[in-house]
Amino acid sequence: MTSSHEDLTIRPQHPQRVTLANLAEHIPFVIAEGSGEVIVTGVTIDSRDVRQGDLYVGLPGARHHGASFAASAAERGAAAMLTDAAGKDLAAAAGVDALPVLVVDGHPRALLGELSARVYGTDALAAKTFGITGTNGKTSVVYCIAALLEAAGLRPGLSSTAERRIGDEVIVSNLTSPEASELHGLLARMVERGVTGIAIEVSAQAIGRHRIDGVHFDVVAFNNFSQDHLEEYGDMETYFQAKAALFAPEHAARGVVVVDSPAGQRLAKQSAIPVTTLATEYGRSADWHLAVTAQTLDGVSFVLQGPAGAHFRGRVPVFGRFMAENAALALIMLHEAGIPIEQVADGLENGLIPLHIPGRLEEITAGGPGPRFFVDYGHTPGAFEAMLDALGEVTDGKIIFMFGADGDRDTTKRAEMGRIAGAGADTVIICDYHPRSEPPEQIRAQLLDGARAARHAELIEEADPRAAVRLAISLAEPGDVILYAGPGHEDYQEVAGAYLPYSARDEVRGALREAGLLA
Repeated sequence: MTSSHEDLTIRPQHPQRVTLANLAEHIPFVIAEGSGEVIVTGVTIDSRDVRQGDLYVGLPGARHHGASFAASAAERGAAAMLTDAAGKDLAAAAGVDALPVLVVDGHPRALLGELSARVYGTDALAAKTFGITGTNGKTSVVYCIAALLEAAGLRPGLSSTAERRIGDEVIVSNLTSPEASELHGLLARMVERGVTGIAIEVSAQAIGRHRIDGVHFDVVAFNNFSQDHLEEYGDMETYFQAKAALFAPEHAARGVVVVDSPAGQRLAKQSAIPVTTLATEYGRSADWHLAVTAQTLDGVSFVLQGPAGAHFRGRVPVFGRFMAENAALALIMLHEAGIPIEQVADGLENGLIPLHIPGRLEEITAGGPGPRFFVDYGHTPGAFEAMLDALGEVTDGKIIFMFGADGDRDTTKRAEMGRIAGAGADTVIICDYHPRSEPPEQIRAQLLDGARAARHAELIEEADPRAAVRLAISLAEPGDVILYAGPGHEDYQEVAGAYLPYSARDEVRGALREAGLLA
């Protein structure tokens, strides 16, 4: 299913009907006189997404107030609008008299999650619900959870940066982190479709901007922490606290924390909910311990041991110790939610966890005669280091690493990204990613300066990613590995305010076919 003008968000096909009076019993808003029996069946903050019977929520924004679009929402069939005092005045000035207006004190966004949960009936989910936060690997953990839920006999649903899944149905979405109204609509559709286990990727922004409000997770987890998003958070302490806020009783019942890093050790101590801990380093004190037993470019085998004799021996068909950690974390989360590891193991064939994660270490050359070519979404120093360290352990030939960096985002991480790339690869090709409003040559220069500091790799600058892909292939020989980091599953480039069609995966496939390396 692809999104269209008619379905910007994912909703239940058979929504429940809730009166404004019923909502007012639970949500602190002032109800318009005589509108208590008005029935609402959905919630949205986007006037373009309004459907018949929706409660339209007019939020104050940086450039426009959502209430400015009240007339459009009414024309599309909104049953009522909820907004703040300023929004009420805007609606009145626009002459929107037929639409009941509900007024809240403070910012309406703070009530959006609870409101949406009440409207969609997702305030008490029967499905097991899991949330994962951390800097890198969240999407991979979500897909591990889904695969393990299915092995345990549950029907999985997931919400990730890459896509939404409801059982076998894949719903492509360009919503990186759904707003609370969108998330609860999705959860209601999942319940409607018989989903019994749900995995959700939780960013720091999703926590701080109330996007997960109204969801109470059975288990949440924290996997790692490294520099990212400092253009928004300013410093690492603020960024850490934004993620740590997930470990609170209003959000979750239990937590799982990887304690390999100081950040993980700190979170395990300060968590406001009970946590169990995982260590992947020898000698580290923890409740669970992971040991990698074998690894190649085709996957990693591991053993997981926990309290009371809990034990799992398995394999993930994606390279890297970090993928074993992702799988172990997912296993522990299910165990903490009351799904025994033995139940999961019984549903797997010889311990193999079946995984395909769109744009995450996705191999384009599987079975091809030449070098191996992988595409990944990683665009942080931590992700670069983990991937290049893993490749160094399993690659006999050269490592050719191509990447760019986000414009209008954290500029302080670029030099470190370049340094890590220059130290861990044999050849580095710097190209454009999403320059946005920044001069792309400025971004490339910062990455190249960082790479030069490593004094190791051959450095090449090729602005056009299409040409860079072909250059990388021309430089590679059988036994070499090419890793293209950044675009992953994305199908566009953002340049000077325009979204230009571009799929790294499609581009790589085309270039490999041109070179006779892919059928």
